[in-house]
Amino acid sequence: MNLESPKVTLDKSAEETFNFLSNVKNFENLMPENTSKFEVLENDKFLFALKGMPEIILKKKEVTPNSKIVLGAAGGKLDFSLTANITEVKPTKSEVQLSFDGEFNAMMAMMIKGPITKFIETLATNMKTAI
Repeated sequence: MNLESPKVTLDKSAEETFNFLSNVKNFENLMPENTSKFEVLENDKFLFALKGMPEIILKKKEVTPNSKIVLGAAGGKLDFSLTANITEVKPTKSEVQLSFDGEFNAMMAMMIKGPITKFIETLATNMKTAI
């Protein structure tokens, strides 16, 4: 299953955007209002939970300076990744699009598609004010 957020344009350089997203602690500022828990576990790993959902641990898996950050599930029953693709529009402007990739059976995919889509859209929208 592959889901993508709308692209958001930020009044920050690709480097500033990348640096913000590289610090996993900053994801706390991007989380939706229904976040019931957020905890940084290590420099490259954090845990979060949305109300009514199980805790999810994300770990930085891949980093391409100023253009891409891949977070992946660290443990748990589900294997998925959340990728931030950063594009420089101008020296002081960048675009970010989040994509979610995971392998799920049809029933699971049907159940999580809506909440995951809303989640990545919220993360992307919150970047406009957080970064």
